[in-house]
Amino acid sequence: MKAIVYTEYGPPEVLHLQEVPTPEPKPNEVRVRIHAASVNFGDLLARKIRQVTPAQFHMPALFLMLAKLYFGIFRPRRPILGSEFAGDIDMVGSAVTRFKPGMPVFGFLGPRMGAYAEYVCLPENGILTEKPANLSYEQAAVVPYGAMMAWKMIGRLDLRPGQKVLVNGASAGIGSLAVQIAKYRGAKVTGVCGTQRMAFVRSLGADEVIDYTAEDFTTRDEQWDVIFDILGKGSFSRARRVLTADGRYVYVSFKSKQLFQMLWTRLTGGPRVLCASETEQLADLVTLKGLFESGVLTTVIDRTFPLEQAAEAHRYVESGNKAAQVAITVTAG
Repeated sequence: MKAIVYTEYGPPEVLHLQEVPTPEPKPNEVRVRIHAASVNFGDLLARKIRQVTPAQFHMPALFLMLAKLYFGIFRPRRPILGSEFAGDIDMVGSAVTRFKPGMPVFGFLGPRMGAYAEYVCLPENGILTEKPANLSYEQAAVVPYGAMMAWKMIGRLDLRPGQKVLVNGASAGIGSLAVQIAKYRGAKVTGVCGTQRMAFVRSLGADEVIDYTAEDFTTRDEQWDVIFDILGKGSFSRARRVLTADGRYVYVSFKSKQLFQMLWTRLTGGPRVLCASETEQLADLVTLKGLFESGVLTTVIDRTFPLEQAAEAHRYVESGNKAAQVAITVTAG
């Protein structure tokens, strides 16, 4: 089968098309013929993990050390990237009962990666379910991780209708779904993003969109009940004045400093810091499938690239010019 492989860390040019053995499913596994995969932050990070410094990493330094050990300190141990995908069941193992050949599916592989390839095998009880019927393969491929994370985070907050939510990083994979799920829960949502992504965030249903290149939301005479900091680039100390008395500042990416802030604000009262650390669960993806099919949730594709142009896809995402989500078309659907 064809796959995008990288044997050294570095810029997008390390990605190249190569023939590799087609995997065979074990008795409890299914084989998926992949039609599309996403280009997300995890793929970009894994491709250059050796060069990433603690200052560049959005989590505590210990997590970076563990990531380097997992992916390989000197050269990649997981030579095929891609964690989100959509495709069709191609073959099932002898013990599989949930899936049948030909079923359209979408799912999440996590750090094991492997979706930049024509086929991938994963356990029947993995993060895999039927694809929303109203989404293309490319649309379905870019949503699993962001949707599951946003769903879990907002579910833990017990949002009440009418509460005000700000999403800083509203055009990102998690942020774009957080905007929609918060709206679904009845919140009034403000999205913060760059100029070229404002139309995308408005299309998601945000009540207001702030261009961070033109305005700092922390200087407003306005307060929010919840502020999501998707990329960990904001500051609780600066944003505290725009949080309500019992408001919550939720870091999706965080370092040790934010963990201490979470503990301190829990003891001192007033606005609180929360550090989001969620695990992916199949039940959540099944629920989200229904929300996509009912039209509650949606996604927008900015550009798609064929498999052989995976390097160009990475380069485009890293350029900062993408207006919405980016997908790689692996095989024709």
